[in-house]
Amino acid sequence: MYESKPYFYGTGRRKHSVARVRLYAGTGNITVNGRDIDDYFGLDTLKLIVRQPMELTNTIGKFDIVCTVAGGGVSGQAGAIRHGISRALLLHDPELRPALKKAGFLTRDPRMKERKKYGLKGARRAPQFSKR
Repeated sequence: MYESKPYFYGTGRRKHSVARVRLYAGTGNITVNGRDIDDYFGLDTLKLIVRQPMELTNTIGKFDIVCTVAGGGVSGQAGAIRHGISRALLLHDPELRPALKKAGFLTRDPRMKERKKYGLKGARRAPQFSKR
């Protein structure tokens, strides 16, 4: 359906998730990995996170969004899609940059899982200490 239409592209990342987002001129349908957003994300908060950039810039019914997202969990994937949508909106209209930047949607969230260190049970969890 969308193969030959022109689109705006954005890559979003969060934790271990990577989202490839395409914005097509349309009516506001959001498709994630070939499924509707309501099918893909169970929680309303995750759907809200995905729609935040569109609500902020008043472009809620102007684009159909097609996302391919891989890696991580559902929360990280929602954040990655939000990041990708924000970047794609910038290609559509560079004047949206101050609003998106102020809301923090263009900043790649640097928080990642800390690696496990040798001699410890987890990232920081030390083995249980026994006095006797």
